[in-house]
Amino acid sequence: MVNYREILRLSSLSYSQRQIAASTSSARDTISEVLKLAGKHNLEWPLPDEFSNQAIQDLFYPERKERLRRIPDYEYLHKELARSGVTLTLLWAEYTAMCSSENAIPYQLTRFCENYRSWARSTKATMRINRKPGDLMEVDWAGKTLDI
Repeated sequence: MVNYREILRLSSLSYSQRQIAASTSSARDTISEVLKLAGKHNLEWPLPDEFSNQAIQDLFYPERKERLRRIPDYEYLHKELARSGVTLTLLWAEYTAMCSSENAIPYQLTRFCENYRSWARSTKATMRINRKPGDLMEVDWAGKTLDI
């Protein structure tokens, strides 16, 4: 998230936009846009303590406040991944279609996969088989079979 308070503070100290961008790890276009919106809304440093970064973002971009990120149903994803031919990319495509119909903001594919893997690790949604190596043979019958 953009640190709006820090941008406005550094601007009040007469730092250049390049210096502010380097200090806050933001793009110069972002700094320029924030300073322009601050002038439009008459925001000057020092800001009251109740003006958090989230409050400033809601003031600058009210259209972003209405749309929230939709959290995927990870249990459903886990059950669907057990089916043959189902991948995380396919489930992500369904998820984005559902989000667009609900006017919600979807996660991008990489974040979607990271969140699922994090959920799977935290819930330990795996199956462990304790065995001695070479004691028995196991065959993986999952997925498509080879025609001979």
